Amino acid sequence: MSLIVLGTASHVGKSVTVAALCRALYRRGIPVAPFKSQNMSLNSYVTGDGSEIGIAQAVQAFAAGVEPEADMNPVLLKPKGDAVSQVVLLGRPYKDVQIRDYYRETDALLAEAVAAFERLQRRFGNVVVEGAGGAAEVNLYDRDIANIRLARSLRLPIVLVADIERGGVFAQVYGTLALLPEDIRPLVAGVIVNKFRGDPELFTSGVEKLEELTGVPVLGVVPYAEIPLPSEDSLSIADKRQRPASQPVRIAVLRLPRISNFTDFELLEQHATVDYVLPGASLADYDCIILPGTKNTVEDLAVLNRHGVGDELRLARERGVPIIGICGGFQMLGSRIADAGIESGTPAEHQGFGLLDVVTAFTGYRKTTVQVRRRATGPGPILPAMGEVDGYEIHMGETERGGLSEAFDGEGAATPDGLVFGTYMHGLFQNPGAANALLAYLSERCGVPFEPVTAESSALGAAASYDDLARHFEEHVDMDAILAYFTDGTSGA
Repeated sequence: MSLIVLGTASHVGKSVTVAALCRALYRRGIPVAPFKSQNMSLNSYVTGDGSEIGIAQAVQAFAAGVEPEADMNPVLLKPKGDAVSQVVLLGRPYKDVQIRDYYRETDALLAEAVAAFERLQRRFGNVVVEGAGGAAEVNLYDRDIANIRLARSLRLPIVLVADIERGGVFAQVYGTLALLPEDIRPLVAGVIVNKFRGDPELFTSGVEKLEELTGVPVLGVVPYAEIPLPSEDSLSIADKRQRPASQPVRIAVLRLPRISNFTDFELLEQHATVDYVLPGASLADYDCIILPGTKNTVEDLAVLNRHGVGDELRLARERGVPIIGICGGFQMLGSRIADAGIESGTPAEHQGFGLLDVVTAFTGYRKTTVQVRRRATGPGPILPAMGEVDGYEIHMGETERGGLSEAFDGEGAATPDGLVFGTYMHGLFQNPGAANALLAYLSERCGVPFEPVTAESSALGAAASYDDLARHFEEHVDMDAILAYFTDGTSGA
């Protein structure tokens, strides 16, 4: 059988709950796959066959002990700005659409999603389904393929997750249940209260009151926990903004308006002070500056230019501060971007920051999505120490390197001193070797001790993190009640 995990709102912990369930089942030898029919996120992952899915579904797949695949997230929306999103269908770019036009395709996309779910169910026997946002968006019921229309198609038991940290948990749960359609409300098998601060026993009377108000059992009260897992989407970046400086090495990641795959830097966050810096803020006190990926290089470059970021980068370059560009950030560090209208809708040429002598061209609606393994071959004190690294590319456009050295075998570019380099490789700094190479150099420059990053620290595929998550979940949730919805065997290969 299978189960749907819906939420009272966005960012209540649906993705983590699905990952925890997948890991708990995996630890019991029960085959399972994750599934999210429609995801909106700029944090994505490339599967082994080059399909692009939301990174949360990749994390859930790793938790389940299986390889990520396109059926786990058949519809991925990647916002580009001005109410336009790129639609990735079954792992491949489908089209760019205005959101108002997207809803015209609801029926067809729901059919694709249900077919993907059924393929997973046949192969794995068990599927844990994740909804999107809040379940009770009453104005969207006729076109909500991630919650209500999907639940109506699948007719599976539902677990509702609420976030007590936000406050108003009684209104969250009671209001959501009251607003669910009459044919969906009886499917709700239980409630999980998530992100509790303190001793869950203190909420015993709250559990009783929730059950009395709703007639639905509370399956658990899960305490807040700091378990390193990649962030799902842009809501998570707000959690990083006001963190106190905890490490002497300071790294600035430019918080682009359309920043993508900021999960690239979450391993560095564990070992350095990583600030996501808004355009226009000073970069003077940072030991390293990273330009991350973006869903729209041209428009985010224009934003950075309006805020004088180019001057800040050139001053940092004069101070000998390492400057690194990942994907769209790599393109921005170049001298020129020629856009045939793919990025901005209008053919034009745009001047980059000129810190790398490379030129990028957007000539067609083509996207590179591929897993890669490369050896760092560039010059300088950082790249040669990285060794061989794994990652994945997700990008439009092609970049000509000119006379510069490659940063990695067959890809990227680096200045002769190696202190400015760019690459299309997402996930670079999730490799302990790459993280150690950068942090060792920065620590030496800062005159502080360096403690190497270990392989166990890398969150994306770290079994220890998934096991910790499952144990935490199992300790506070009625697993017997949940296990009743799953079977020990598979019905297929």
